[in-house]
Amino acid sequence: MEQPHASVDGLKREIGIREAASMLQEGKLVAFPTETVYGLGADARSDEAVKKIFQAKGRPSDNPLIVHIGKREQLDELVSTLPETGRVLIERFWPGPLTLILPHRGTVAPSVTAGLDTVGVRMPSHPVALALLQEAGVPVAAPSANRSGRPSPTEAEHVWEDLAGKIDGLLDGGPAGVGVESTVVDVTEKIPILLRPGGITLEALKDAVGEVRIDSGLHAEAQRPRSPGMKYRHYAPNGEMWLVAGAEDDMMRTIQRLADDATAQGRRVGILTTDERLMRYEADWVISCGRRSEPESVARGLYAALRRFDELGADYILAESFPIDGIWFTVMNRLQKAAEGRIIHAEESESS
Repeated sequence: MEQPHASVDGLKREIGIREAASMLQEGKLVAFPTETVYGLGADARSDEAVKKIFQAKGRPSDNPLIVHIGKREQLDELVSTLPETGRVLIERFWPGPLTLILPHRGTVAPSVTAGLDTVGVRMPSHPVALALLQEAGVPVAAPSANRSGRPSPTEAEHVWEDLAGKIDGLLDGGPAGVGVESTVVDVTEKIPILLRPGGITLEALKDAVGEVRIDSGLHAEAQRPRSPGMKYRHYAPNGEMWLVAGAEDDMMRTIQRLADDATAQGRRVGILTTDERLMRYEADWVISCGRRSEPESVARGLYAALRRFDELGADYILAESFPIDGIWFTVMNRLQKAAEGRIIHAEESESS
């Protein structure tokens, strides 16, 4: 697809790092690449600027934002204390796809923290993001640069599709490398708590600091989200999506049967699978999100695949399940959110 280069409805596609940094300093909204997904940034100190993020995305105001920094020294300006576990995780994983929840000093806008006494902070490793943050010299609040609830953007074109006319600039840095959001860890307690799985796996966290608890909000909707991704519809395509679980052969047989039934009912059916199984299904659209033998490729391709179903007009989507270790834990978290908790267990389905 040819990329548009001119300004469309107020959104500039081609801006440089210096121009983007000036926009942030002026209280404007700028979308920029990170190693995880594209972020929608505003000066985290300005409540007026940050509120524009919520307006552009249609994001609930009780959903806190993550603050991005370009230098380690900026953390001291934002947080009151840094526990030893946080220090260890920073040394191991920053810059990178890890967000730490820490007590804040009150220097960020109230809309960033959603009234909490903590703030999420991370230092991205994407060279464009780091250069932008260092040039701007301000902490930048930045959720994913998409309409709230939609699959997160892993390419500049995804941002363009969702937010043209709603933000001031878009810094194009090519496809995201990780493809799923940062891991969020609360280090305010003695034992760190995993609030959202992401680019850093649970196993890697445990290797760094020992015991890590998994927050109950990962399994049940949090009444008051302590981290992005813990509440509300997330990562979802427009069509009705179901996650199918079970032994491999049972899962595949169930998916095909459900697809055939839906097709007979006149529905526009999509199946989400991996490269290895593309030829083993029949539906209106069978789309791969990566190679099952390369879990990182699935994480990287997941959101683009979900967006592809929207482009094609699928109204019923069946997705394969994956294991729950390593980066698969993150992939399954996003799939469960995208399906809004709708899961079909293959054995039960086959026996009904």
